[in-house]
Amino acid sequence: MISFDLRCSEGHVFEGWFGSSQDFEDQRSRGLVTCPSCGDGDVVKALMAPNVASKKEGAKAPEVTPERMMVMLRQMRRHVETNADYVGPKFAEEARKIHYGDAEMRDIYGESTPDETLELEAEGIEFAQIPWVPDTDN
Repeated sequence: MISFDLRCSEGHVFEGWFGSSQDFEDQRSRGLVTCPSCGDGDVVKALMAPNVASKKEGAKAPEVTPERMMVMLRQMRRHVETNADYVGPKFAEEARKIHYGDAEMRDIYGESTPDETLELEAEGIEFAQIPWVPDTDN
């Protein structure tokens, strides 16, 4: 994954993660890249300093601020909502069907109870829990 600093036509700068530069261009051309602050789809790569590894002992990684984390989580939410099927409270049932070949393989998202989550884990069904943050600060 590559992290790009992006800028919308309103001047907001934010971070986006992509598989490649071409992946960014493809998503941008399909209108899938939008500003998390204002929703503007006119987004370009912003100038950014290269991330050069330091050989110094104890060199720190760039700080991830709470604001930057919220931006990344909002971007992840938009990506999931755009690229996966919402199955609502039937997530565990649908995940089982996919896992056991009773439904077509596809990306899904939805809700499950704590008990359903434990059952999916016990069955060896792969899934991830994502913090579902509000789409905006409003």
